[in-house]
Amino acid sequence: MKKISLIVVLFISQISFSQTKTGDDIIGKYMSENNEGMVEISKRDSKYYGKLVWNKNADKLDFNNPSKTEQTKLLRGKELFNDFIFDGTGVWHKGTIYDPKNGKTYDCKVTREENGNLNVRGYIGISLIGRTSYWRKVK
Repeated sequence: MKKISLIVVLFISQISFSQTKTGDDIIGKYMSENNEGMVEISKRDSKYYGKLVWNKNADKLDFNNPSKTEQTKLLRGKELFNDFIFDGTGVWHKGTIYDPKNGKTYDCKVTREENGNLNVRGYIGISLIGRTSYWRKVK
């Protein structure tokens, strides 16, 4: 019986170890849920950032930005996703996300589904007061 228990524990440990999530699992390109933009997430030092690499209107300016100088710049190429850290359990948090539709920046946390898609939750203050957007992984 002890041998069977040991084998079961070792098997479960191996499965858990092989499915360990790393912070770099988030790196890649993602399409927004309404297919209006594509964000490429990369890593700098130990944090994760996302830049808008495609949007429907390539000439669209960041006209909702509260900064007058930013309003004259293109949205494409803008970093929307900033300063995320990986917590070791499958959550990227303590970052911010910029919403070009209203020019506001929100606290944000991100979780990754098994299929590679992201649940991006922007919020003010606490995570309960916010909205989740679903981003599809682009292969």
